Amino acid sequence: MTYIIIFLLLVFLELTYFRVADKFNIIDKPNLRSSHTTITLRGGGIVFLLGAWLYAAFYGLEYGWFLLGLTLISVISFIDDIHSLPDSIRLVVQFIAMFLMFYQFGILNLNDWWMVLTALVVCVGIINAYNFMDGINGITGGYSLAVIAPLIFLNYKYNFIEMPYLYVTVLSLLVFCFFNFRKKAKCFAGDVGSITIAFILLFALGKLILQTRDFSYIIFLAVYGADSILTICHRIKLHENLGEAHRKHAYQLLANELKIPHVKVSMLYMALQLIVSFGMIFCPINHYVYLGLTIIILLVAYLIFMKKNYHLHEAYLKSKQTQS
Repeated sequence: MTYIIIFLLLVFLELTYFRVADKFNIIDKPNLRSSHTTITLRGGGIVFLLGAWLYAAFYGLEYGWFLLGLTLISVISFIDDIHSLPDSIRLVVQFIAMFLMFYQFGILNLNDWWMVLTALVVCVGIINAYNFMDGINGITGGYSLAVIAPLIFLNYKYNFIEMPYLYVTVLSLLVFCFFNFRKKAKCFAGDVGSITIAFILLFALGKLILQTRDFSYIIFLAVYGADSILTICHRIKLHENLGEAHRKHAYQLLANELKIPHVKVSMLYMALQLIVSFGMIFCPINHYVYLGLTIIILLVAYLIFMKKNYHLHEAYLKSKQTQS
């Protein structure tokens, strides 16, 4: 019954936000780099933060420091959605939020300061990479469901986090997906959505890694990771400004240049991540061997795909330059 109440509250709060966003013109306008063509409400992913607050309201503040960090990072991301902020401000808040998450983990130790610093940089990189991948309908919500599914499965075995935390996150994802995982999206996640859900999932994944002492579970983010990191490497090779918007990710080429519907591309990423994650859970081989093989396969697949299809993106850019 509690979950039904939370779900209904999330639907109500999301619909209320739509009215606010519409009144204050919080919208996403398409541009040269966009993968959409119509004006759409931005910031619908605020439902993920609302879900976390409802979890705390119904089940207690066991993860209080984490919730404080989540609130900070969500608020600054929402402000950035409304009015673009300098990268320095966003990064400072992100590091503070991640520091609070680490405090919740109980891993802050002066003797291991270099490990903590490295982990902070890596984790901030992960949440920003998650944000970079938010570009087509359904991909953020759908992929996040694919990430949380194996976490729920393993939580029955390891009990590394409170199960209601995962279930309420699923409810917030389902509410968001109802409005976003469709041909014509009612809303986009915005930075507040993609960064917030990345922070939420990273907390659960971090709890799993710390309890099992098995870093190979980072594979639950492998598909996003491969696309993000390899695209960054590609842009560096092209001497591009990494801070500028673009549409060079593999999923963007699938949706834009190859004209595959957004929903199908999002489902493909979901399916790939589920296969990779549950493959590691059930395959009777060393986790790190499996991780290494998966990285190699994703790398080769990415390079083959880009070699075959990237010329279509170059042709698109030339056509836009000609028109302008």
